[in-house]
Amino acid sequence: MNDLDQANRYLVRVERARDGWEVRILDPHGSVVWTRHCSGEAEARTFASTVRQHVYWLSSEKFREYYRLDGDQVAGEAD
Repeated sequence: MNDLDQANRYLVRVERARDGWEVRILDPHGSVVWTRHCSGEAEARTFASTVRQHVYWLSSEKFREYYRLDGDQVAGEAD
């Protein structure tokens, strides 16, 4: 396997939603698997930047674990 085969293929999107701004994590198939509502554009873009760093730094497995993408928790909600 080369580095591309092991690359984390999750994507991060910033969207202007009806009630504000959202940061969304998309799985490698393009499905939204996690959403966080933000108070404004600056917060959303700053948070998305952090998540993008995690995509780059973490394996897909660790990324799913960190953001609890495989669990029963509602996407984007804290315990």
